[in-house]
Amino acid sequence: MSTATETESPSLHAADSHDLIRVHGARENNLKDVSVELPKRRLTVFTGVSGSGKSSLVFGTIAAESQRLINETYSTFVQGFMPTLGRPDVDVLDGLTTAIIVDQERMGANPRSTVGTVTDANAMLRILFSRLGRPHIGSAQAFSFNVASISGAGAVTIEKAGQKVKERREFSITGGMCPRCEGRGAVNDIDLTALYDETKSLNEGAITIPGYSMEGWYGRIYRGCGYFDPDKPIKEFTTRELQDLVYKEPTKIKVEGINLTYSGLVPQIQKSYLSKDIDALQPHIRAFVERAATFSTCPECEGTRLTEAARSSKIKGISIADCCAMQISDLAAWVRELDEPSMRPLLTSLGETLDSFVEIGLGYLSLERPSGTLSGGEAQRTKMIRHLGSSLTDVTYVFDEPTIGLHPHDIQRMNDLLRQLRDKGNTVLVVEHKPEAIAIADHVVDLGPHAGAAGGEVVFEGTVEGLRTSGTLTGRHLDDRASVKPSVRKASGALEVRGADTHNLQGVDVDIPLGVLCVVTGVAGSGKSSLIHGSVAGRDSVVAVDQGAIRGSRRSNPATYTGLLEPIRKAFAKANGVKPALFSANSEGACPNCNGAGVIYTDLAIMAGVATTCELCEGKRFDASVLEYHLGGKDISEVLAMPVAEAFEFFGAGEAKVAAAHKILERLAAVGLGYLTIGQPLTTLSGGERQRLKLATHMGDKGGVYVLDEPTTGLHLADVEQLLGLLDHLVDSGKSVIVIEHHQAVMAHADWIIDLGPGAGHDGGRVVFEGTPADLVSARSTLTGEHLAAYVGA
Repeated sequence: MSTATETESPSLHAADSHDLIRVHGARENNLKDVSVELPKRRLTVFTGVSGSGKSSLVFGTIAAESQRLINETYSTFVQGFMPTLGRPDVDVLDGLTTAIIVDQERMGANPRSTVGTVTDANAMLRILFSRLGRPHIGSAQAFSFNVASISGAGAVTIEKAGQKVKERREFSITGGMCPRCEGRGAVNDIDLTALYDETKSLNEGAITIPGYSMEGWYGRIYRGCGYFDPDKPIKEFTTRELQDLVYKEPTKIKVEGINLTYSGLVPQIQKSYLSKDIDALQPHIRAFVERAATFSTCPECEGTRLTEAARSSKIKGISIADCCAMQISDLAAWVRELDEPSMRPLLTSLGETLDSFVEIGLGYLSLERPSGTLSGGEAQRTKMIRHLGSSLTDVTYVFDEPTIGLHPHDIQRMNDLLRQLRDKGNTVLVVEHKPEAIAIADHVVDLGPHAGAAGGEVVFEGTVEGLRTSGTLTGRHLDDRASVKPSVRKASGALEVRGADTHNLQGVDVDIPLGVLCVVTGVAGSGKSSLIHGSVAGRDSVVAVDQGAIRGSRRSNPATYTGLLEPIRKAFAKANGVKPALFSANSEGACPNCNGAGVIYTDLAIMAGVATTCELCEGKRFDASVLEYHLGGKDISEVLAMPVAEAFEFFGAGEAKVAAAHKILERLAAVGLGYLTIGQPLTTLSGGERQRLKLATHMGDKGGVYVLDEPTTGLHLADVEQLLGLLDHLVDSGKSVIVIEHHQAVMAHADWIIDLGPGAGHDGGRVVFEGTPADLVSARSTLTGEHLAAYVGA
């Protein structure tokens, strides 16, 4: 009997020949007819400076087309409920597989969204307590803080034996939502003096809530509701009139034949503003909310969001509220101890989910942590948890800088997870800057040579070893190692922090030196952000630049975001003797055909919408008459098409000299955004570009202390040097700079290091080292010390 080895190997089956993802002629954003062939079931890393086109190729082309093709397999009815995706600008896309995107987008900051609800861990815990909890209080929804308890009774008409019979029925739903705080864990009190000026009447503008003017719909409602006289000062209102103005619940009214809804001021702002995440509000509304409302832990549920009944049902003396408050690593151990044969499948699944948290380096979180408070890196890793235990293979996983927010100690773990996904037979595409993560690639695609219009080309494709010798910007900097500074600056004073206990901090006392570059480091979850944002950021003269996303529509651009457009508009208006509003594409100067958008959006219902360049203004966004006005020989559309570096020269001298604009452009160039077009929509900027745009904006603030939260996020190795130069410039100009950072080059460049740890969660929260980088390297007493010593080759 012959064996398989004795026979000749069969020729390759046709189905096995599709082992490449082929991209030809990709032109999304700044890509210049890019063509690449990516091996399937391998780990491919995309490198290149920030803005070189990595995200345009990986997310905007490969992942976007994969998702679009999958959406097209659903019925048109289902597609109507899904986001419509346009076909990327590419000639050929071949060999695609299902793409799962794990990006850095912050999770929805809904006040009811927690780490437990976004990962299904809460859903499994609720079922567990509904079966095993004693006393038994009801089904799984009795443990949900999103379900309110309601009951009712009444007559119902049912048909019996051909006759209609009325019967009395009662029903009740037992939910777990705390009735006092409605499942939010916090209650708010509103300061009425911040809502209105009682010395004025409504018609005199008594209401001081942003957007509540008497000229619009609110005026029509207040004048026509009949509950009070709009010409009478509020202090003269009767008790009933004041009650109606401030607290009346939504009521249908008819004003001038139109059906409207009248709400008192308090219910209205609770619905409009207080039900949303404060950080998601516009700045002027956020300032009003912070002035008018005080938030405190709900006294009834003590912040657990749950009813007393839900908290009273326990398993082995532990309630569901206790489970959600536990550190996940401790909760995983508790779940493993439960031996209940009837619940074994659920306990296994819950245990695996919780173990995934620990594996991925998030064991220090708790399930009750609001999802909106997670950093970009934490949010990305939380999304990964869904995919780690997945049985799917031959899937394309797309990661956007998965090492963000990770200490060098944790990057090794992340590398292992990426390899695991690959070894299950998946294609893994990673956009990355860290040399430690690039090192594990099977295949590397380097984009460049520079950013923006000077990028968008493949400058190298091959192995990591090939990249090292390729001579590209990434290849030259791949083995860069910063050395510890021979001498450090002396502090001019200190910011004292005493007894800091935010989140996991354990009564930390520390003096943060002023007048120097101070780096705060430690493993992810050790308490760095809690210390700085909890005890330093809110102080006077402290300017904090965090990782929060920039909010802006496709009409927003660097010129509008930084305030640069204001002096430019005024300069154009002054030079031509017309109104500044003409030089705004969002105001009087807008092209009447496209309303200043530059493109016409055609909604095709279930099909992807089409954006075509406006024929009237040819994408310039302005009315033709506005383009006849010039400043320094250029019209407003030509100025907005300039890169920052060119605009810096233009507004620096000659007829177009504008000091205010020149100063803002100088800051943009200083943070390495010289290549960015000042009129480029914010929605097209990469994560690193957005943070540097924020930094440039804040550099104009009159603060003595700058707090930067991981400014190397999204920065290429070559750009880190420029960032260090910028930090030195800030310190040398008399500022104090505090940086929360994991990048060893920034640590080595510091004057003073504060290291938190030794671990994460309740194993951290203590200062384990204070001193110079040289002392940290020679002591090697902490994880950071060991990794920094290895990095500088000590």
